[in-house]
Amino acid sequence: MAPHASPPADPAPLLDIQNIEVVYNKAVQVLRGLSLAVPAGRVVALLGSNGAGKTTTLKAVSRLLELEDGALVKGRITFAQQDTAALQPQALVHAGISHVMEGRRVFEDLSVEENLVAATYALSGRRAARPEFDLVYAYFPRLHERRRSLAGYLSGGEQQMLAIGRALLARPALMLLDEPSLGLSPMLVEDIFTIIARINAEQGTAMLLVEQNASVALAVADYAYIMESGKVVIDGPAEPLAGNPDVREFYLGVGGAGETRSFRDLKHYKRRKRWLS
Repeated sequence: MAPHASPPADPAPLLDIQNIEVVYNKAVQVLRGLSLAVPAGRVVALLGSNGAGKTTTLKAVSRLLELEDGALVKGRITFAQQDTAALQPQALVHAGISHVMEGRRVFEDLSVEENLVAATYALSGRRAARPEFDLVYAYFPRLHERRRSLAGYLSGGEQQMLAIGRALLARPALMLLDEPSLGLSPMLVEDIFTIIARINAEQGTAMLLVEQNASVALAVADYAYIMESGKVVIDGPAEPLAGNPDVREFYLGVGGAGETRSFRDLKHYKRRKRWLS
């Protein structure tokens, strides 16, 4: 009788963060043994209160920490099974990581189309071909309508579309999105996240999504991590987490009697396997 075949091993995640620690100004520790993974083609949400370390996590991945006197002092980050410590930020863009930073960061004195042209110089030093621009305009028709307008005169939602469109030009395997809903009306938030979900489904782009709006983030994510004080305190598939009343209580930060509560004060969580002591 032939031996039973072993089940296939799970493929390595596209992005793998293992036990990293980040320090700013050689003194302030922000991340404390953080580990998470983003599989290829999946959307992973990273949630938590202000100061939890979410933005720092994205900057650690894209190698932007050094611009703010930050340093990865422990642990390892791999992208497509390659250690990112050996790559400069521009090389990571070429490798397939696009970072949409908080605050949009568009060139306000350039037109929409000039912003797209500028983004291509980070890729190859040349102007992008028209079909590449057409891909952006297909997802964001409003940008096509305003392609000759100065970016500084766009609405907040249009600037966010432009920021995502610039990242999309690189056809990334992984997109890092930092607070895409920040400052937007509920209607625009819905529009932006509908497009984010389409890009993921149609282009196969994996996404690590930092977002304060937990409900909308969990609606588009496959998996989620919740951070507090620089480390992951609970994680799991997005749909069960979205419906978990204890997680909702933690994320909202309000206890049954209306008092503010820390996740660490919910003592019953300490008995769960996901609790990281």
